[in-house]
Formats: sequence, C-alpha cells, structure tokens
Amino acid sequence: MWKNIMVVLVIAIGCFYAVPNLFGEDHAVQVVATRGAEVTASTQARVNELLASKGIAVKRSELEKGQLLVRVQNADQQLLAKETIAEDLGDKFTVALNLAPATPQWLESMGGSPMKLGLDLRGGVHFLMEVDMGEAIRKMEEAKVADFRSQLREEKIRYAGIRNNAQGIEIKFRDAESLASAERFLKSRSNDMVFSDVSKGEDFALQAVMSETYLKQIKEEALQQNITTIRNRVNELGVAEPVVQRQGAERIIVELPGVQDTARAKEILGATASIEFHMVDDKADPNAAQSGRVPAGSEVYQRREGGQVVLKKEVMLTGDHITGAQPSFDQYSRPQVSINLDAKGGTIFSNVTKDNIGKPMATLFIEYKDSGERNADGSVKMQKIQEVISVATIQARLGRNFVITGLSHGEAQNLALLLRAGALIAPVSIVEERTIGPSLGAENIESGVQAMIWGMAVVLIFMLVYYRSFGLIANLALTANLVMVVGVMSMIPGAVLTLPGIAGMVLTVGMAVDGNVLIYERIREELRAGRSVQQAIHEGYGNAFSTIADANITTFLTALILFAVGTGAIKGFAVTLMIGIATSMFTAIVGTRAIVNAIWGGKRVKTLSI
Repeated sequence: MWKNIMVVLVIAIGCFYAVPNLFGEDHAVQVVATRGAEVTASTQARVNELLASKGIAVKRSELEKGQLLVRVQNADQQLLAKETIAEDLGDKFTVALNLAPATPQWLESMGGSPMKLGLDLRGGVHFLMEVDMGEAIRKMEEAKVADFRSQLREEKIRYAGIRNNAQGIEIKFRDAESLASAERFLKSRSNDMVFSDVSKGEDFALQAVMSETYLKQIKEEALQQNITTIRNRVNELGVAEPVVQRQGAERIIVELPGVQDTARAKEILGATASIEFHMVDDKADPNAAQSGRVPAGSEVYQRREGGQVVLKKEVMLTGDHITGAQPSFDQYSRPQVSINLDAKGGTIFSNVTKDNIGKPMATLFIEYKDSGERNADGSVKMQKIQEVISVATIQARLGRNFVITGLSHGEAQNLALLLRAGALIAPVSIVEERTIGPSLGAENIESGVQAMIWGMAVVLIFMLVYYRSFGLIANLALTANLVMVVGVMSMIPGAVLTLPGIAGMVLTVGMAVDGNVLIYERIREELRAGRSVQQAIHEGYGNAFSTIADANITTFLTALILFAVGTGAIKGFAVTLMIGIATSMFTAIVGTRAIVNAIWGGKRVKTLSI
C-alpha cells in the first residue's frame, strides 16, 4: 500500500508542477525604483491612469515586493507602454520589458511556475549596450596626470602645474632647462605618449598626447574588461545560458533567456555605481559653501537625505580594493553592506582611520546615467551623479572589514552585487532594448516538437500492438514519464529547456520504454520456462532490475560528465537526459509494477496477454 501511495503522490506532484506550462506568457512592463525612490500604490495608480489615457489596455497590474508589473495585450502595446511610463516617471525608476508567466495566481501561490526556456525556444530580452570610450580615455588621462606628478617629484624635476585640456595633458615649467629635462625623462618612461614643446614666449609648456596605438589599446581593453564585468554580473543574477558578446568596436550584445526580473537585470547590467571615501571638511563654513565659496582642495556634494556637505577632494579609498561585499542588516534591522578589502586597501584604510579618529568621514556614491542626449560623434551622453549616502564619525581604527549604511534594502543588494562583480572601466548605456523571439526560428522548433511527437507515437503503437494490455501499461508509464520530466524541469530554478533539451526528451522516450521491454521479455521467458503467472511477473521485475539499473547508471554518468565539462546547449541536453533517466527508472519499474499488481496481483490467472 505504501508503495502505491508513493507512486500516486510522486506522479501527482509531477503533474501539478507541469500544469503551469499550459498557460503561456503575457507581454509586460516592469517598474522598479532606484536611488532612494519607492514604487508604491500611488505609483501603480498613476501608471494605470497614464496607460488608460493612451488607450493601452491593461490585463493585470501587480505590485509586489516594491516592484510593479503591468501586463498588456501584445508586443506593440508593450513597447508603447514602456516608452510612456519611462518618460513620465523619470530617471529615479527603471522601466523594462518583460515576458511574465500567465499562470493563475492561485497556482502561483502554491509554488507552481513554468519551466524556463532558452533563447532558441522562447526568446528572452535583448540589450545592445554602448561603451563610453571618451570616459575611458579621460580616466586614463587622469591616471597619467597622477603618474607624471609622482615621476617628476621622484626625479626632482620642478614643474609649475599639470592639467588636462582638450588636446591632451599640459605640463607647465618655470624655465626651459626644467622643460628639457622633463621631456627627456618622460619620453624614456612613457613610450605610449607623444610629447611636444608648446612653449610661447616665457610660458614653458610640454604637451603630452596619447599615441594612436595606445588609444586603440585603451578602447580594446575597455571593451574587453566591460564584457568580463557584465558576464560576472549576469552570473551573479543567476541567468542560465546567457549571450554576452561584442559588436563592433564599442558595443556589447547581451541576450538573457527566460529572465523574469528584467528591470533588475537592466539596472545591474548598465549600472556604473562605485563608491569613494572622503574626509569631511569640518572647517568649511556651511553658509559660505551654499553660496559657492568653498576652500581650496574641497568640494560641495549633495546628501541623499537632503542638504549639502563639504568633502575634501582627496580620495581616501576607492572601490577598486574591495574583494567582497554582502548585503546585511544592523542591530536595528537597517540595510547595510558588509565590505571586505584586499591587503593593500586594508592597510590604506587602517592608516587613514588611525590618523582621523573622532573626525567625520563620508561615503560618496557615484553613478552614471543616460542623459537622453547625444554627443557630437553620435554616442550617448552620460550624466555623472554623485551623492553622499552616509557620514559617520570614525570611532576607532578600522581594518579590512567594515560596513556601509544609508542605503535602502534594494540598493544594498544591488551595490553589493556590483562591488562583487567588479566596476566597469567605462560607463555603458543601453541603446536598444527589446524582447526577442526564438533564435533558431519557429520551423526548427516545430521540427523538434514533431520529432518527439512522432517518435513517441511510433513507440506507443508498437508497445500496444506487441504487448497488448502490458503495452498499454507501458504507454501510461511513458506518458507519466514525460509529464514528470516537464514537472521536474519546472521545479529546478536553474534548469533551462533548449532545442537540444528536446532531443534529450526524445532520447528519454526510447530509454524509458526500453526498461519495460526488458521486463516484459523476461516475463515471457519465465512463462516459457513453466513458471506460474504470479512467479513470472515477480521474477521478471526482479531479474530485469539489475540490467536496467546498469544501463541507466552508465548513461547517467555520461550525462553527468557532459554537464560538468560542456557549455550552453550541451548542458541543456545533459540536464534533460539526467532527469529523464531518473524519472524513466521510476515509472518503468515502480510505476508499471504498481499497475500490474493492482490488476493481476493476488488473482489466479493462467495466461497473460503479453
């Protein structure tokens, strides 16, 4: 009895988790808040009224966990709704396209959700991102300015000033002798720069310009580093089988299959958030700062909660030294980010805090946003946003571990993810966003599905004709097996069904019925040997088990190796095959045995239709 109950329960669970796959998906627009804003019921009402005024029919509007999901009728309305909402809400909200499961709410509340399909079967979200090469070059010029200063000081060559200008880096000197010495020294140390004397009268100056080869190298490194960072961020999001590849010299294509939280994906992929730590200039006059009079070496910044604060320009520590970041809560349940520094960063931070005990230090949050404008060369113009998220008094000397406060829960999670994945060397902007259809085309998908249907039909007919009533039992087990494969794929969070996965299902059909063929042939042998019906059934299942187990275990191990060393489509095939092997053994051996026992068990039967 307990075995029968287990069989019914397992198949029922498989059917329950397979059912959500029948309902399809809705075109939707997702809205999440950034930079301290909140998505509330009033935001939901505002969006609904806005879409109604534009004649966009809303199928369902859902507000959950601080995110708004608006379902619309079709793809055209989805694009129009996205543009309308983004324009109305402004830059404190991220608005993204989405494909939301149309699973009924009662089924969702019980944990039912459809399995995730790969780009080749379902499509997903496509982002075309553009790297701001101008910012990458500007950052490298700033680094060169710092290098020139330190190198000239070490060589004890006196200079009047170093600054960036439209042509490159200008170094001023008080006399021609210092200029000549500096030119000889810097040329020997900086092969990637082109130096020229731009002196005019008594103004002695040296102009340093990056060589064409060096500029190409900077752009190539910026693109490759950004691709690596974006790939790390996609991995942190837990997206299976993503596509991250370059397009041309300045653009990156990102395709995410089956992403449910596209707004967060969009926010994380394009985010250039970083942090810096500055000492607060507590000697500055706040009233004078408000009118623009700031001491030399200091700068005024906006505080997130309102007001202004004067910080010293010198950066005490940057996010480049962060090796780990995790969101957490303090003793008052307020969000924070726990930070781990590398050895160099720990030493710097320890020395800074040791020398400034009792003084206030600020955490500066820096982010680049698409300004909606274009530069002269046609590239996206980025807007730099800087705000102080927290100011804390240094109570004691700090080391490699500390916390950052002043963030909302969502911002703490996002900042931790960005710091773990690494900073982008240059800002990126999303220049194109769309939902994409199956990459292999409907014809190929239809061919894969037809192959499975016809393969299964042939097997079902053969089993029914050749084994009669026992064949019908095998066919029931085979159908239950496919339903369970879909159910298990839906239950596993990281499992993605691709076109090769359908091939794995087709192979599973053949392997699943193979177990029943072995059992039935063994029963025939036992009947020919003069065994009674009950003995033949018992011996047939018992003796065939080891053969079936050996065959399936070796195939399972092969699939496991494919999963371990394979990538992309190979993994999809291996996952489907492993799940199919496990479910086919259950249905072929345990499932059919339960039905056979229910029909012929305990009965005096002289012949079998087998």
